[in-house]
Amino acid sequence: MALSSPPNQSNLRWVVCGLLFMATAINYMDRTALGLVEPMLKHILGGDQDIALYNRRYSDIVNCFIFAYGVGFLVAGRVVDRIGVKRGYALSIGLWALSSLSHVFARTPFGFGLARFALGIGESGNFPSALKATADWFPAEERALATGIFNSGTSAGAVIAPMMIPWVAVRYGWQAAFYTTSSLGLLWLIGWLLFPYNQLQPRFGSTTNRSTAAPPAAYKSLLFSPNTWRFALSKGTTDAVWWFYLFWLPKYFNERFHVDMQHLGLPLIIVYVGATAGSIFGGWLAGFYIRRGHSVRMGRRFAMLVCALCVLPVALVPFVHPLWQAIALLCLAAAAHQGWSSNLLSTPSDMFPSSSVGTVVGIGGAAGAAGSVVFTFVVGLLWTNYALLIFFAAGSIYVLTLFAFQWRAPAPLAAEQVSAD
Repeated sequence: MALSSPPNQSNLRWVVCGLLFMATAINYMDRTALGLVEPMLKHILGGDQDIALYNRRYSDIVNCFIFAYGVGFLVAGRVVDRIGVKRGYALSIGLWALSSLSHVFARTPFGFGLARFALGIGESGNFPSALKATADWFPAEERALATGIFNSGTSAGAVIAPMMIPWVAVRYGWQAAFYTTSSLGLLWLIGWLLFPYNQLQPRFGSTTNRSTAAPPAAYKSLLFSPNTWRFALSKGTTDAVWWFYLFWLPKYFNERFHVDMQHLGLPLIIVYVGATAGSIFGGWLAGFYIRRGHSVRMGRRFAMLVCALCVLPVALVPFVHPLWQAIALLCLAAAAHQGWSSNLLSTPSDMFPSSSVGTVVGIGGAAGAAGSVVFTFVVGLLWTNYALLIFFAAGSIYVLTLFAFQWRAPAPLAAEQVSAD
């Protein structure tokens, strides 16, 4: 029986949020596994012979994932809007769990690239599904907090992975890392299939979620909407920085501060614990500002401005020498990124009907992946001699993005303006 009360009268919305959190954490454990076992793969990929060639190969393997992730976003968002969150999420995590398992059989750069490509296709369904579920279950004033909580799963996964994956890999071989992460995904899938999502989903009134029952908007109308592209370009510029932290920080700590694989966990855990706190705080900050009488739009922008300013000091990382100073700066930057992301990810559900949120998020995710591919390629070229430029870009891009694409965003798309396919 469907709930008749609004979601703020039921704790079931937090059960859904918890499931989204766990899926997102597993998602990030899967994608970080490669970076954590990278020292064990160096001889397989030619790192013992030519370090510059190896860095380019590693960059290409990372880009296989990011490219597929972006392409998958274009399809995944639309699929989720068409078949619903329940089936769309199940399809996504089933595919990425099997793709994670496929890494076990890779032995060449091409093999790892193919496995990462498949993983990217599967994982592209996570955020369209999770954000559509948030739009289905939470009113506007709670969405940034709910998004912050489930989005903190990205950081939680990145915290758990350094504690678990190196330990498993050192004792049982690097293949065991991928057996572990794929198993977690399959266990979550069982729990998701057992949860009666469609039977318990609340039905919002027009004041909390415009046109929940409306059919998906025409793809063309969404593709050419200014709001879609302000969101997409914001993702395209800032997602790249998070990919940089995710895939290159283990290398940075190893090469700059000589932190070996068995001691890599603690620096990464500190950085991502900060990111987890920042994700939740950023969502809470927007809600706090809204509850004090400001508009939803200004609440989001205020929280994003605070986060953008907090990222700036990361440009100083190449100038510090004690490891703890670098960790502190990166911890602040990661926290600020996640606070920024919690609010940015909430904007599609503010501006579009729930039936179109997955598609908009998919378009934005594709743009984010495209920007990340370019940035990762540049990092591979500049990493050895010009790390200063990389950290400067990582520190300044949020302020530039905020004022270029977000600060003067137009009014939300009205439900009556949306036409069905």
